[in-house]
Amino acid sequence: MTSPQTSNLPTVPFTLTRAGVIMSPEPGNEYETEGVLNPASGRGPDGELYLLPRLVAKGNVSRVGLAKVIIEDGVPTGVERQGIVLAPDEGWERGLNNAGTEDPRTTWVPSLGKHLMTYVAYGPLGPRLAFAHSEDLRSWERLGPCLFGYQADLSLDLNLFPNKDAVFFPEPVNDPDGVPSYAMLHRPMWDLGWIREAEGEHLPAGVTDNRPGIWISYAPVADVEKDIRNLVHMAKHRLVALSEFPFEELKIGGGPAPIRVDEGWLLIHHGVAGALEKSAFDHQQKVNYTAAAMILDADDPSKVIARSDKPLLAPETEDEISGIVPNVVFPTAIEKIGEQLFVFYGMADSKIGVAKLDRIPAAG
Repeated sequence: MTSPQTSNLPTVPFTLTRAGVIMSPEPGNEYETEGVLNPASGRGPDGELYLLPRLVAKGNVSRVGLAKVIIEDGVPTGVERQGIVLAPDEGWERGLNNAGTEDPRTTWVPSLGKHLMTYVAYGPLGPRLAFAHSEDLRSWERLGPCLFGYQADLSLDLNLFPNKDAVFFPEPVNDPDGVPSYAMLHRPMWDLGWIREAEGEHLPAGVTDNRPGIWISYAPVADVEKDIRNLVHMAKHRLVALSEFPFEELKIGGGPAPIRVDEGWLLIHHGVAGALEKSAFDHQQKVNYTAAAMILDADDPSKVIARSDKPLLAPETEDEISGIVPNVVFPTAIEKIGEQLFVFYGMADSKIGVAKLDRIPAAG
């Protein structure tokens, strides 16, 4: 299984423009001593816009908070904190010396009448994808860990590998066999040295590039509508994209839920360059995270039809350059306020920023 080269595709006709910092760690708040970052988002039953930020306490213990977005003249300017909505309370979300419910992504799915959350449970064997759902953004019911179905042509079990940057599409799409399905983007990592020293990397059959990339998996609509718990059973895995440009030489990963545009599905993602130190799970100090974009085919979202060949947003401000992990722009949420789209992003693993997303006018 190989990823089609996308470097010769059209570029993505969108830009990102900074609009400011909207959330910083609150002095004296024990849940935020090591940062607020990488938020999910959604509209509550009251119609108000909320962020669900990752709150990091001492010891890198993460929880998911809830914060109402303050909007002035159509632009997000700050937040009102409203507590914690998901914490590592389950045994499989905690290890002997670690714990966390990290990096939530939420997608409002009208056909289900629910917000679907993916998050990373940092448990006994490291990071693992998990799901939860809610109707109001405040009360979340866990669905448990994601269970990837075995696929013989990959010649491996995806459940063995750490996985991050997962997010659902907001409406059903057809799977590779034409079955209406709820689709999820995700980023498996192939190095198993974290669980067994010197075990090294195990790549799927047909994949020769060891860098983490963006994959897609599916759960049939009929199964999920019969029982929401069937959402955890993801199958028909396909490689969507790998790194192709210098600004993403180490890896790429999905960001906010894809949104429909005229061309197809617009996916804002991150790219990483630089050098990884020690474990990929340590706080890195020599990397550079940027925001970029690709457009996926409307009928087959496993196909990339356009891709940005340079970042839409790169670390430049002090808040993006200096922090727990320096030089990070990490997009995780996208929302419309009035007629303007905004992307919310983590800044140096310490704060949350917001940027305007605009289409480049067609020439002529």
